[in-house]
Amino acid sequence: MVQDAIKTVPVYAFLYWRFFIATLLMFIISYKYLNQINKQTILYGVILGLFLFLGFATQTFGLTFTKSSIVAFITGLNVIIVPFVAYFLFKNHVRPMVVLGSVFAVIGLYLLTMSGKLAIGTGEILTIFCALFFALQILFTDKFSKKVNVFLLVLFQFITVTLLSLIFSLSLEEITFNINFDYTFLKAVLITSIFATVYAFLIQTYMQQFTTPTKTAIIFSMEPVSAGVFSYYMADEILNRTQVIGAIIIIFAVLLTEIKFKR
Repeated sequence: MVQDAIKTVPVYAFLYWRFFIATLLMFIISYKYLNQINKQTILYGVILGLFLFLGFATQTFGLTFTKSSIVAFITGLNVIIVPFVAYFLFKNHVRPMVVLGSVFAVIGLYLLTMSGKLAIGTGEILTIFCALFFALQILFTDKFSKKVNVFLLVLFQFITVTLLSLIFSLSLEEITFNINFDYTFLKAVLITSIFATVYAFLIQTYMQQFTTPTKTAIIFSMEPVSAGVFSYYMADEILNRTQVIGAIIIIFAVLLTEIKFKR
């Protein structure tokens, strides 16, 4: 749906409308907590929003230089970046089975998403930064979600992405407000703002209080698997044998991270 929408609507304009609607919905959801707003909540929300926007921005620019399959694979490398950054930044202990699960997830991502030759160019470098920003968003969500109100944290994260998307759209694109509000655009923006933004990030932020950032990243590697399932039923796209094997390996990697050996 997003692919169809951005054929006629510029990317940052689409992001602006997506996060603007998400911000309005999140404001309604978090209304009763507004009296708990403080400088710490705003600061944490801005930091997370900055990481999130930079992830979207570098990924978008990366797509202009290289294939989407390569971008998908490199973005998914945050699954292996998270445990190591967590160790170096916060000295978080990472269990061997989680590291092994991360490796299997990367292998699965490669088989599922790669359809071209991987070379290091401008697009690939931008997407590496994208994976790093998404990894940082996961890591700092883990820290911040335990310190402030989760609903307000998500609200200010959305506000930040909305403002940055607006600034980029007004600076780089020809249209931002006077777009064609047709069925294709409205369907894409409403579904992504409600389900892929408000629901997804609220659940992520809330539940990261009860799990580790590394497990969160590995669970996120299920995204291309989910995309494959939806594209099969809704767009008649068929996964080849290699891609199916990649999807199975990713599911195995998620399960592997839950294994705990007792002495």
